[in-house]
Amino acid sequence: MTFDVAGSVAGAVHDRSAAWRFIEGFAAAWTEPIGPEDGWSRRELAEAEDRLGVRVPEAVKEALSLFGKRPEVTSTHDRLLAPAELRLDREVLVFRTDQWIEAWGVPLAGEDPEVLVRRDFDSNYQYTWKPWMPRFSLACVELVLSTAVFGYGGGTADRERSAADVPLLEEHFTLLPLNNPLSRWFVSDDLIIREDDRAWLWACARTPEAFELLVERFPGPWER
Repeated sequence: MTFDVAGSVAGAVHDRSAAWRFIEGFAAAWTEPIGPEDGWSRRELAEAEDRLGVRVPEAVKEALSLFGKRPEVTSTHDRLLAPAELRLDREVLVFRTDQWIEAWGVPLAGEDPEVLVRRDFDSNYQYTWKPWMPRFSLACVELVLSTAVFGYGGGTADRERSAADVPLLEEHFTLLPLNNPLSRWFVSDDLIIREDDRAWLWACARTPEAFELLVERFPGPWER
């Protein structure tokens, strides 16, 4: 039975526990089920808090304790940091990096705080934090989907977006409520497409048949 990506993401928009259920369901359907050994222990998370001298927001601890040790679910491109790697940028806790080009962080206040993003070069203090997503748990949903489309398996591909793609996306796919300042997400059964900057498409197909459908609906020079 196909995992309902669109319906599960919709439930995660306002419900943190639904976000974790989405990630568990998506991992089981698209990779391997999440097991009890796939998260960091509460002791390791407490050690991170002691090292940083702050209280880590509860949603961050829940995520790391649930799937923090599953890099194929969280870290093929952007990387979810381990407890020992969490760092502070003034009042922002950095939890995710993009090959040290961008960083994502959360304010320390609140259980499921908003997510901010900024450039992450060595001279990082010249770059200001900007809003990314309204809640950390929802950003984890986006991270897991990003990991899927940036994966290295045979079911992933990318190419430049054409003007003809737009009506096809809107006709055949469901737009996910995950839009950030740079990307839009579309799903249809066993296909996921991320549109970046209205210029590039990243796709992931769960099955060979779904990939064939992708190429049929969106012909063009897909790179695998």
